[in-house]
Amino acid sequence: MDTLTLLLEGFATALQPIYLLYALLGVMLGTAVGVLPGIGPAMTVALLLPITYALEPTAAFIVFAGIYYGGMYGGSTTSILLNTPGESASIVTALEGNKMARAGRGAAALATAAIGSFVAGTIATVLLTLLAPTIARLAVGLGPADYFALMVIAFLTVGALLGDSLWRGMVSLSLGLFIGLIGVDTLTGQSRFTFGVPQLGDGIDVVIVAVGLFALGEALYVGSRLRNGEIPLIPITRGWRTWMRRSDWARSWRPWLRGTAIGFPIGTIPAGGADVATFLSYASERSLAKPEYKQQFGRGAIEGVAGPEAANNAAAAGVLVPLLTLGIPTSATAAIIISAFQSYGLQPGPRLFDTQPALVWALIASLYIGNILLLVLNLPLVGMWVKLLQIPRPYLYAGILAFAGLGAYAANFTVFDIGVILVLGVLGFFMRRQGFPIAPLVVGAILGPMAEEQLRKAMQIGQGDPAYLVHSPFAIVAYGLMILIVVLALWLKRRRARYEAQLPPVDTVAIAALDEEIESHQPHPQQDRGRLSTQITPIQRRSADPPEGPGMGSDG
Repeated sequence: MDTLTLLLEGFATALQPIYLLYALLGVMLGTAVGVLPGIGPAMTVALLLPITYALEPTAAFIVFAGIYYGGMYGGSTTSILLNTPGESASIVTALEGNKMARAGRGAAALATAAIGSFVAGTIATVLLTLLAPTIARLAVGLGPADYFALMVIAFLTVGALLGDSLWRGMVSLSLGLFIGLIGVDTLTGQSRFTFGVPQLGDGIDVVIVAVGLFALGEALYVGSRLRNGEIPLIPITRGWRTWMRRSDWARSWRPWLRGTAIGFPIGTIPAGGADVATFLSYASERSLAKPEYKQQFGRGAIEGVAGPEAANNAAAAGVLVPLLTLGIPTSATAAIIISAFQSYGLQPGPRLFDTQPALVWALIASLYIGNILLLVLNLPLVGMWVKLLQIPRPYLYAGILAFAGLGAYAANFTVFDIGVILVLGVLGFFMRRQGFPIAPLVVGAILGPMAEEQLRKAMQIGQGDPAYLVHSPFAIVAYGLMILIVVLALWLKRRRARYEAQLPPVDTVAIAALDEEIESHQPHPQQDRGRLSTQITPIQRRSADPPEGPGMGSDG
């Protein structure tokens, strides 16, 4: 059947009332958790992973689609109103969106983020619909050596290019490969790295790895660095129907489209990522802005929110292309999603489109539905999400730790897994403290066993000759592309670093001295909040000066 027919069948499944409720649940959970300070999409998915265990696969992945997109959007609210990016991809949103909020234009920043996410997510999902079946058909003919080449690309590019240091990335990847090889060798029956512990004979469940490193590790890290007390929250002073002025629409629609064009292709490659896409989008908008708007950059330019938010969500959809068609995760969030597939006995890849077509196309259809639900929910209900930001931080992180412990126990219903998640959480905490990226470790733990299997198959077919690994034209092209990707990504990274150096630092903890200054100019909560914009105007005039306090480099 053609793509359109399959997609319509997917909509027939996803539009059933029960699945619509699951999509709504996923969007609300994803947004609610993603909007909390310090929690990014990867941690959101890892934290909510255990709640899908009781669902059948189609329902579970429809919930995941909503959680994934909702978590991506939720971070923009935190960045704009708290100046606290939940992940590196939200840095630019914090830079411009928080400045808009301080000038009394937080409503416009939230609106352009929501609408830009919808536009970019919809266009990127259309591209996913068109590209995924074709790539899957081509991938069916790949052999073990070809798949091993793809996994080497994922290892080297993700390990080398995520994070600020090459050697730190490779150390993180090596740790992940070590964790992935723990257990009994399926060919020889020999135990590997079990240290005489019988519970390690089946290896460490990838769900345990994801929850331990992201949920527990991130909670320990962020909780150790944040101060107690109320979060300095910038209120929204106008109704959502008056958020976007005509000039805002005129200045936003082109950045939405440009951000989508930048984010989607970058999200599909192993060395890509939403953070690279957002900085490229911001650089493009800054260079293409009209002369009368250029001076607003760094002080609250709406283009600096619209473009990067669109790029962020387009990259999120682009990540699903290699995930569904090749079974290769190109981001930390994708690595956790692939672990969810594996928990249901499913392996993403070209065969998935043949063996589970109803599930795949219902999932893709639910992405369209989830995008609409996100827009419908997030514009009118932003006031409710803002109230979540006022949860006392001790209660917030205590809840995260409790969910992580329950998730670890629910994976195999053994107390031993709670001890494993504690060890992995402490490991994740110290890795963050020392600047080691987490994503390569998760990718290594998930792809390591798969790469070993493909390597052994290739060597058996080639009768032990290593030259067999590069005998096919696809493998040769893949290794050549790997070199090109590494060179291109290093260039993009250097370009991003240059633009970061030109930007004022972002305080990701509590906004430090700048907030103390702003609080002295804000009206008392009992006073009329309609005077907020005039009260903050003096601060806005000084916003070109770099804010004091710790920057993103120390906490991101």
